[in-house]
Amino acid sequence: MQLPGILKTPAVAILGDKCYVELVENLNITDVPCLKYAISKGLGFGIVAGGSIVKVPQILKIVQGRSARGLSLSSYILETFAYLVTLAYNLRAGNPFSTFGESFFITIQDIIILALILFYGRQTMGSVLAVVTCAVAFYALYDPSLVSESQISILYAANVPIVLMSRIPQILSNYKNGNTGQLSAFTIFNYFAGAAARVFTTLQEVDDNIMLAGFLLSSIVNGILALQMVYYWNATSKADAKKKAKIF
Repeated sequence: MQLPGILKTPAVAILGDKCYVELVENLNITDVPCLKYAISKGLGFGIVAGGSIVKVPQILKIVQGRSARGLSLSSYILETFAYLVTLAYNLRAGNPFSTFGESFFITIQDIIILALILFYGRQTMGSVLAVVTCAVAFYALYDPSLVSESQISILYAANVPIVLMSRIPQILSNYKNGNTGQLSAFTIFNYFAGAAARVFTTLQEVDDNIMLAGFLLSSIVNGILALQMVYYWNATSKADAKKKAKIF
C-alpha cells in the first residue's frame, strides 16, 4: 500500500524506513520487532497527547472550587522538581520526544497547580515566587555550564526516590482525611495508565535502566492513588456535598 507523500513523510519519520516498508507498504504484521516499535510509538504519542491535558481537570477543579483542599503542597513541590529534572535530562540526552514529551506539558501544569495551592492558601507572593523559582531551576538544569552531565545524571537517578516521596504525602493525606478532597479522578487514572504504558515504551525505545525503574515505581505509587480514588469515592462525594451545604 502506497501512502500519499503528505502522509508518507511523517510516517517514515516516526517508523523509520525499514518498518514503514514492512508495516505500511508490505502490510507485514508478522514483523514482531517493527510491530512492537509501532505500538510503542503509538503509545508514546498518545501519552504525550494525554499529558497535554492530564491535569487540566485538576486545575479547573481547584479554580471552580476556589480551594486546594486535600492537595499536598509537599507532594507538588517534589513532583514539580522531579519533572523539571526529567525534562532537562531528556532534552540534553536527545531522546525521542515520544518517550518524554508529556513531561513538558505536565511540568507546566504542575507549576500552575503549585501556584494555585499557594494562592488559595493566601500566599499570593509565594505563588509568584514558585513560578519564578521553577523557571530559574529549569534554566540551571538545562545549561551544561551550570549543571554538568554527571550532575544531571545523578539528579535524574535521584528522581526514583523523589517520585516515591512526592506521592507518599498525598497517599497519607488521603488516608488521614478519609477522602481524596480536590484530587481529580481523571488526572489520577491517567497518571497510572501513562506510567504503566511508559514502562513498555521505555523497554522498546530507550536503553536506560534508571528511566525504567522510575516508571515502574511511578506505576506502583500511582496505582495506590487510583485504588484510593475508588475506595474513597463515596466519602469524597459526601465531603463535597457537606461543603456545598455550608456555602448555601
